[in-house]
Amino acid sequence: MVCAAVFAALFLLSAVPAVNADDVTLRSRDGAIELNGTMLGFDGEFYRVDTIYGELTVDGSGVTCEGPGCPNLIDFVAELTISGAATMGNLLVPALIEAFALLQGLEARREDKGENAFEYVLSDRGDGKEKGRFRFSLTNTDEAFADLLADEADMAMALREVRPEEARLARDAGLGDLTGRARSRVLALDALVAVVAPGNPVDSISIVELSQVFAGEITNWQALGGPDAPISLHLRDSASGTGQAVEDRIMAPAGLALSPSATRHSSDNALARAVAMDPFALGIASKSATGNTQALVLKGGCGFPLAATRRTVKTEDYPLTAPMFLYLPTRRLPKLAREFLSYTRSPQAQMVIRRAGFIDQAPEEITVDAQGNRLANAIAAAEPEDGLAKLQDMLKKIRDMKRLSTSFRFEAGSVKLDAQSRSNIQLLARALESGRYDGRKILFVGFSDGAGSAESNLAISKRRAEAVEKAVRTAAETANFDRLTMGYTGFGEAMPMACDDSAWGRQVNRRVEVWLR
Repeated sequence: MVCAAVFAALFLLSAVPAVNADDVTLRSRDGAIELNGTMLGFDGEFYRVDTIYGELTVDGSGVTCEGPGCPNLIDFVAELTISGAATMGNLLVPALIEAFALLQGLEARREDKGENAFEYVLSDRGDGKEKGRFRFSLTNTDEAFADLLADEADMAMALREVRPEEARLARDAGLGDLTGRARSRVLALDALVAVVAPGNPVDSISIVELSQVFAGEITNWQALGGPDAPISLHLRDSASGTGQAVEDRIMAPAGLALSPSATRHSSDNALARAVAMDPFALGIASKSATGNTQALVLKGGCGFPLAATRRTVKTEDYPLTAPMFLYLPTRRLPKLAREFLSYTRSPQAQMVIRRAGFIDQAPEEITVDAQGNRLANAIAAAEPEDGLAKLQDMLKKIRDMKRLSTSFRFEAGSVKLDAQSRSNIQLLARALESGRYDGRKILFVGFSDGAGSAESNLAISKRRAEAVEKAVRTAAETANFDRLTMGYTGFGEAMPMACDDSAWGRQVNRRVEVWLR
């Protein structure tokens, strides 16, 4: 209690990059109070000290530091260790670091440190002084979370969400709730796509068929409209985020297990090369790493085609969208690292993400005229009388509006928004705070699947739209809502994106869209 009264900015259980673990004395500027302990870390602004009161973080501006463990305040170098998915670490994150350094007037020099390890040294372009070191360890998603738990990484690059057991271990280790809003962010978007060799006559497949093929229940191309030949299966290794996403997103909803006959690959490029050279191969790859293969369109029993385009992935209309995550423990990072994280959400960063071959999250406005396929599918699925009337009513309300590419979807069997949608809440909230949509009307429009009665589906779609609208209002703390109009409505099952004949299709149809006037 004494320390809390003297040092106004103390935070329990925080962590910063380690320095020499030596004894120090932190003394208030007037010399009246001192705090003794072992220096655990310094982030350029705050000290982390192990004291008789426990592990404390102290604002450096209010104290002086004495002892062998005190850091060099003048030549402080921010250090950050990033571990995880090579899909992100090979190109995406380095491209963002290089662009960030350029914007900050820093030089970014890459130094290789052995196989799958390197670091970026950021130095002042004027005097050459080092400002930061960003260290990379390229492994896989499993290793990324293990490194966080072992306090061997400050950020984890992951191609899937943290799993319950990993989140529990992180809480037990004092790293905070990794499922919380501030503990992860979607850096960019990718997608899982089924790929075949060029020249394969099969150009589409349903998710149900895809799960049956990789479970070993469908073994011949003839069952998919192809030649009479056995299907050879190709997947990423089981420790990779991509490989695990196949199990979580494709196999688990179908209640099926992966066939042991699938050939596993240690990299995206290796998988793409193997599939491209085998005329009877079928693989599941990241959209960003399809190489010379041919991507198949997803289809349903009702005939709705869903191709993995930049727009359908960004809006999550494509059902196998794969967000790329950065996970952050409850740890105060150096100022340079915090500035880098802030940069990753900027418009400049979205351009870098797009140039690197991934899908950015910059919001786009889509006119009704540009949504012909969606309208055609909706008309085809509408009931002869009542369904068409509802569709006409919907079009009257939105025909002079534009759809924002930012959409919101929910976890299977839950009212909780999925990971990409939780990130979208923050992105839209920041846009509102910046005044981007001042003077405009924003309408949150809910849709449902076709299961249940039309009346209940309409009510559910409105409740979902209302929930998202409230979440955005809450997140946009500094927005001036007097300068714009926000509302919500629901149209039930009026505009299906996919067939309702599978769990995947129903999941795609349950959504909240954002429309602008």
